[in-house]
Amino acid sequence: MAEFDHLGVLGASPRMAEVFHLLELVSPSEANVLILGETGTGKELVAQAIHRNSPRAQGPMVVVNCAALPETLLESELFGHERGAFTGAVSRKDGRFVLAHRGSLFLDEIGELSPTTQAKILRVLQTREFEPLGSTRTLKVDVRIIAATNRNLDSMVREGRFRDDLFYRLNVFPIVLPPLRERPEDLPLLADHFLRTYREKNHRAVKVLAPEVLQAFRGYPWPGNIRELENVIERGVIVCQGDTLTLGDLPENLRHAGWVFKEEEMDLPELELQLIRRTLEKVDGQRQAAAEILGISLDELDLKMRSYGLGKG
Repeated sequence: MAEFDHLGVLGASPRMAEVFHLLELVSPSEANVLILGETGTGKELVAQAIHRNSPRAQGPMVVVNCAALPETLLESELFGHERGAFTGAVSRKDGRFVLAHRGSLFLDEIGELSPTTQAKILRVLQTREFEPLGSTRTLKVDVRIIAATNRNLDSMVREGRFRDDLFYRLNVFPIVLPPLRERPEDLPLLADHFLRTYREKNHRAVKVLAPEVLQAFRGYPWPGNIRELENVIERGVIVCQGDTLTLGDLPENLRHAGWVFKEEEMDLPELELQLIRRTLEKVDGQRQAAAEILGISLDELDLKMRSYGLGKG
């Protein structure tokens, strides 16, 4: 069983062994890292592992979700601002680059950055300096950048939606996290980890998973990846009335016979294709609703549909 420094990055599969090897190589360095993977694959946990095993471990690790704020507020969060720099700026504020000085800055959802913000971040990476909003002061920072995205940045660069020079600065050391459907060997390990976590957190008696639960897990393509598995286990622990979590404790989409597939009958891509088709049927073809049920973004759903020849909806 492989585990990277007991930081919650778990895996026993060959795909994760490759990830652990890359983490061991890059963590002690000062290189910028770009973590790529679908939503829910554990990109922030990997970023934390890199920071805690780096020479900057005694410094701060600051997290910014680039998709969570509009452009003007995001720039203020990143670079800080002076009092009166904009409406509502009633006092001076340090940005995340300053807060991450001599540590690591994790830029999650980097593919959501506007062109203006991309240009400003590029300047910091090139010169290690910037000016807060509304200020003439130039600040210098020493920050290691760890970025992550579920987007295809190569395609975005070709389409002119992401700066190529920023991409090359960020993509010094890429790490691709496999989706859960491509690492089925890790399902028992992850399920047991979440079972123990939420049993203790909720003071429940449940101790084990029934064999049919693991069988259902292996036959499900997990579009929401590890995050979806964690949510399923947490819910199951709460509703379980005994010491064994059974199929009846699972959400409908996992325990329903039409949604649980046998591994010997289909390969993993076919499982995912069938799940997407059934979900779209359930919501009368409404792609946004289907994406929410599947636990992925609309862009990810459109990409998957195109790859399976389903069109864009």
